[in-house]
Amino acid sequence: MVGTRLAAVSETTVTLELEPREDLLQQYGFVHGGVLAYLADNALTYAGALGLGPSVLTSGMTLDYVAPARAEGVLRAVGTLVSAGRTKATVRCDITQDDRLVATALGTILATRRDA
Repeated sequence: MVGTRLAAVSETTVTLELEPREDLLQQYGFVHGGVLAYLADNALTYAGALGLGPSVLTSGMTLDYVAPARAEGVLRAVGTLVSAGRTKATVRCDITQDDRLVATALGTILATRRDA
């Protein structure tokens, strides 16, 4: 398992944290981009659930890598609910390490079931 922990939740944001480990690094010693994508996807989905309820799936996501994530320092992904309708939410996520932006994502989250 990757080892992500839920660090904080508010009305419109969710914060996930991950401590890099050797098995999460790529050949140059930086955190693998797939790990950052995993972190962003989870933060986006949690943020979407804040507006749509717990039964949600990611419909789409774009991810921009801004800077390499180093092997030392907690990665912090803050997912923010931008807007939510009845069945679809727009969300964004910034991933930082030591207050330095390493990746940013924008996503669409869909409700899979609405309770009556």
